[in-house]
Amino acid sequence: MLYLNEFHFTSRIDEEKEMEEVMETNFYPFRLLSKRDFFHISFEPITILYGGNGSGKTTALNVIAEAMRLRRETPYNRGMFFDRYVRHCRYEAKKIPAASAIITSDDVFDYMLNLRKINERVDERREELAEEYASKLKPFRLRSMKDYEEFKIRHEARTGSMNQYIRRRLSENVRTQSNGESALFYFSSKIRNDALYLLDEPENSLSPARQIDLAKFLEESARFFNCQFVMATHSPFLLAIRGAKIYDLDADPVSAKTWTQLPNIRAYYDFFRTHADEFASR
Repeated sequence: MLYLNEFHFTSRIDEEKEMEEVMETNFYPFRLLSKRDFFHISFEPITILYGGNGSGKTTALNVIAEAMRLRRETPYNRGMFFDRYVRHCRYEAKKIPAASAIITSDDVFDYMLNLRKINERVDERREELAEEYASKLKPFRLRSMKDYEEFKIRHEARTGSMNQYIRRRLSENVRTQSNGESALFYFSSKIRNDALYLLDEPENSLSPARQIDLAKFLEESARFFNCQFVMATHSPFLLAIRGAKIYDLDADPVSAKTWTQLPNIRAYYDFFRTHADEFASR
C-alpha cells in the first residue's frame, strides 16, 4: 500500500535564499541533504534510507515526519532553522491514516527503561511482602471479631508457602523478556494495520535473530496488512527485505541501489566468504 508517493526536500534555490537572510555558520538542516544532491524520494511499500553516521538519514525522516505532522513520542533536536527548512518541502500522498507515526530508537529505549522501573518496583514490593509474611507466622490471639480479618491472613500464611502468599498479593513482573524481546514486542504492539510508519534504526537493541524476526514482521505488514514503511537502517537483515527500495545516502549523488550493491554489505560478504571453510568445518 502506498500512502506517501513522493517527497521533495528543500531545493537548492530555496536554500540559498534562506542562507542570504541569516548570519550563522550552522544552517542545519540546510545543506546537509543537498550536499549530495538529495532532493527527492519516490516511495515503495518499503523504502529504506541507508548511510553512515552524519549522512542525513535520520534528519530526512524527521523532516518528512514534521512536514506530514505525523505522531511521535520522543522529542528530537530540531535546530533553529528546522521549521524554515520544512516550510519549503512538499509531498504527494493519499489521505494519511490517523494511526501513522514516526517511531525512533529513543522511543524503544524509553519503553524498555520504563519497563525496568516498573519491574524494579515490583521487586521491591516482593521483598516487603516477604518480610510481611515472616511477621504473620508469629503467634496471634483472636480477641474479638475485629481481629478476624487479621486472623484469616495469618492462617493463610501458616497453611501456604511464602511464594503463594506473595503471588496472591502481587502480580508477576510486567515482562521478564530480554531487551531484544521487549523491543520486538514494542514494534508489534505499536504498528497497526493500514498506516504509514517512519522507523529510525529499528534494529537497535535487537540481536541478529530478532532483526530477522522484525524484517519478516515488517515485510508481512506491508504485504498483507496495508502498511507502508520508510526506515533508516544499516542492518543487513532489514536491507535484505524483498522489494525494498534503498537510497544510498553515502553515494554522491544519492541514488537507489540494491542491497547487495552497498559497500558495507559487500564487506560483510567478503569477510564471511574468506572464513567459509571455518563455518563448513563445524
